[in-house]
Amino acid sequence: MTEQELLAQPGEAYMSEAQQGYFRDLLHRQRNALQVRIDDEFHALRDGERPADDADLASREEERQWQMRLLEREKKLLDKIDQALDRLARGEYGWCEETGEPIGLRRLLLRPTASLCIEAKERQERRELHIREA
Repeated sequence: MTEQELLAQPGEAYMSEAQQGYFRDLLHRQRNALQVRIDDEFHALRDGERPADDADLASREEERQWQMRLLEREKKLLDKIDQALDRLARGEYGWCEETGEPIGLRRLLLRPTASLCIEAKERQERRELHIREA
């Protein structure tokens, strides 16, 4: 199924077997690509050359710290993908964890790991903003 075919389906088909299969495949492809990137970055970090002078060493260490932060973010995304695959397996994928309403195909296409509908996500972000400001 293509993205256009997915979006052309009637509303009653929301999270049908075919749609679940589409998102399962999408999540697995994203997971595999992400795992390859993580492995490549990790090997690049591990196999990096040891610079000769102190300035190069400092520069290399700063780059290494940046790569570690990137790896941490990618690992968090990998965890979110795994959680989405778990929700798919339980039949909960595509439904808002807070309201039980459909998340929507367009939102899931943009962010396949989404677990909240737009309204619930906006409420969550407002709460987080108030906590930071307090």
